[in-house]
Amino acid sequence: MIPALGFGTWRLSGKACSDAVVDALAAGYRHVDTARTYGNEGDVGRGLRSSEVDRGDVFLVTKVWPDALAPDRVRASLEASLRDLAVDYVDLFLIHWPNPRVPLAATLEAMTALRDEGATREIGVSNFTAAQFREALDLAPVIVNQVEYHVYLDQSAVLDVCRERGVELTAYRPLGKGDVTRDPVIAEIAAARDATPAQVALAWLIGQEGVSAVPKASSPERRRENLGALSVELSADERAALDALPKDRRAVETQWSPDWD
Repeated sequence: MIPALGFGTWRLSGKACSDAVVDALAAGYRHVDTARTYGNEGDVGRGLRSSEVDRGDVFLVTKVWPDALAPDRVRASLEASLRDLAVDYVDLFLIHWPNPRVPLAATLEAMTALRDEGATREIGVSNFTAAQFREALDLAPVIVNQVEYHVYLDQSAVLDVCRERGVELTAYRPLGKGDVTRDPVIAEIAAARDATPAQVALAWLIGQEGVSAVPKASSPERRRENLGALSVELSADERAALDALPKDRRAVETQWSPDWD
């Protein structure tokens, strides 16, 4: 359901953001990821409108910040996102981070109502642990957990939930803050595949069942390089070599992070 490779827009703003969205769609991306807290939904919307790609062909994702998870604020957040994006609906609306001070059931009930009304096609969560994700799935028709995931971070607990329940994981920071470009194991595989290290790292992710990724790229060259991962097929031995890399490097840690798996 979710296109395997999306275009992440975190830290992009203004004309650079709208131009990047236009270029990404021209290059072949059909999955664009933003969030209320990014402050760039207006720029993303301008890019969508300037593109020659029909809105209906773009899988558009936004998120609600954890301070707005009370039911009335969830609705207000999505309505504001729709106004800024200048669209009638988004394809996926996510809880950006869990907030233990707000009952999850109430938040998801409000999000489900918005889905039923057509303001969003689907709902999901982000930065949820496996236990939190399972709770969300028990409460509502959630389809995805967007989490940090790359060749240096284990997400097997969340993936187990995905496979048990037939839902998906979307990987953000999928290139490990660029560390993949300096890894000798990845470089050797890339050379053998006539690919780049970034393409190999992304191919490792999207080659897994039910996994998509939303890399951010500031330049047209990097956007096209990342998209090239769709044509990279890794062998079992190559995947095993990547599986064997240390899986303990988490790049995103905040004061509101849950107790990770």
